[in-house]
Amino acid sequence: MNDDAFIRQLLGKGTTIQRYLIRIGARPPDAEEIVQDTLLQGLGHVESIDPEKFTSWLFKVATNKYYDLYRKEIKRGKSVPIETVSLHGEYSPEDDYLKKEKSREIRALLDQIPHKYKQLLIMKYEMDLSYDEIGRLMNVKTERIKTELYRARKVFKKIVEGDIRI
Repeated sequence: MNDDAFIRQLLGKGTTIQRYLIRIGARPPDAEEIVQDTLLQGLGHVESIDPEKFTSWLFKVATNKYYDLYRKEIKRGKSVPIETVSLHGEYSPEDDYLKKEKSREIRALLDQIPHKYKQLLIMKYEMDLSYDEIGRLMNVKTERIKTELYRARKVFKKIVEGDIRI
């Protein structure tokens, strides 16, 4: 692969990682900065990382950088609001409001489940990744992803039905 193709592929992964960070709660400017730092770090270590694990390595580094930032802001006493995901397309104001309200409700429900389940549900249903893609990103076997997603859906359903609070 030539350098131009590698850079295009790396930038594509950066865009995917940035979307993921925003969906788990990072503010867009923070997500952009985290992705830039992560990609630079990835370029510095590209020779020492197994090519098959490079994408999952980038996701892991970016996620850890997000958690570090989040912890720093908590220590400083800042609240870390979850940004609503911008919706694309033409909508009436009523439709836009209803979609944003529904998004807030789902976010509130997702905030009640364990983080690993929240992460899996976002990857599967918001980012529309396959079981195999999620498995590669998280460096976990596909069967394990299927099992964990089943458990995540079950917990989410119980919360929606009001059966449990975590």
